[in-house]
Amino acid sequence: MDHGTNDPAGLVLTIGQRIRYWRERRGMNRETLAGLIGRSPSWLKQAERDERPADSLSVLLRIADVLQIRDLSDLTGVQSMPVRMFAGPGHPALAAVRAAINAPPLLMPRGKVQPLTTIRARLDSAWRTRHTSPDHRTALGRLLPDLLHDTQLAARMYSGADRRRANALLAETYGLTQMFVAYQPAQDLLWRVAERSLLAAQESEDPMALATAVWFLAQAHRDTGDYDAAREINEQGMLAIQPHLDNNPADDLRAMWGSLAFELSYTAARLGDTAEAWRQWSEAQRIAEGLPADYYQPVTSFSRVIMKAHAVTVAVELHQGGEAARQSSSAESLPIPSQPRRGRHLIEVARAYQLQRDFDAMLGALQLAQQTAPETIKYNGYAKRMAFELVESGPSYLRVPAHHLADKIGLMV
Repeated sequence: MDHGTNDPAGLVLTIGQRIRYWRERRGMNRETLAGLIGRSPSWLKQAERDERPADSLSVLLRIADVLQIRDLSDLTGVQSMPVRMFAGPGHPALAAVRAAINAPPLLMPRGKVQPLTTIRARLDSAWRTRHTSPDHRTALGRLLPDLLHDTQLAARMYSGADRRRANALLAETYGLTQMFVAYQPAQDLLWRVAERSLLAAQESEDPMALATAVWFLAQAHRDTGDYDAAREINEQGMLAIQPHLDNNPADDLRAMWGSLAFELSYTAARLGDTAEAWRQWSEAQRIAEGLPADYYQPVTSFSRVIMKAHAVTVAVELHQGGEAARQSSSAESLPIPSQPRRGRHLIEVARAYQLQRDFDAMLGALQLAQQTAPETIKYNGYAKRMAFELVESGPSYLRVPAHHLADKIGLMV
């Protein structure tokens, strides 16, 4: 069965059978899964045998999180189940961005070709806008259609060295677009921009553009559960830029190497490979410590400060509750300069508290994430699942503030 289908054996399976199937596919024993969802092994055994119901939405959400299942219908077999309440809604600007991606100026170029210095300045401004705007998707939605058109046109109309530079800008623009498209109901669009970014980067012959495109494509593979492909493209990208890193150790390229090392760490953590996850995190940390103290990579956020946030993520993905709590206690108030990236970090902190069943701290982190970056939490499935859990099964004294949070992030409960 491919990830995302609903019927592993071509038969009608019960919820219990589906839970067992996904648990075994992830290589997890019953005791481990039971502990991670806050249940006893005997409870899980009965649930997998359909001797007791396991159809509580909050329980299914916890199982889905632990087993890295993106669509609850994979567990329930019911397509009509309201799973989209935990995915981001389509942004009002999504249609305009889609049109710009789907209609590149190939056969009938229109408009004036912009100087590459102008496009570079506009792209730099767009990155600054993304990092400084609490509603960064709305801000990007206003910029991307024209930026996509003009960058695609430049890559089409320039020649020689200028065309290679234009393709590097195009690859980066597609990466920025992927950040807008991510977590929206537009998987086809996400793959389109990720793959086009890699093609443009290859045309550019620019190692920085290639490393950035690989970083985006590896995330796309990992987030759909294709961990082997994520690791393969990641490792190939690192091999491709290694000679340039040896010959020209500029801060930006070293930061991209560190970013890719962390992506390997993240993928290993998703696979439950503790030793590899922390080994790759240490490699990324080594790179970060060699960068200037105030350095902050605008695409990946790689920096000294972000490595502390990454440590929280690794511990959470490995379901190391104690380590996640320890990392969170020293990282919750990190001075991350990007508002959406700080919002995402606070959601990871909330996940760390969720592992500890510390509902008060979990709600506090989610509330702070909502105040910091409203459009980050609105489009984050983990955050919505945690908010739902607080509303449905959290302590009674937290139900009212949890309801208020759910309303703010667009979760209908």
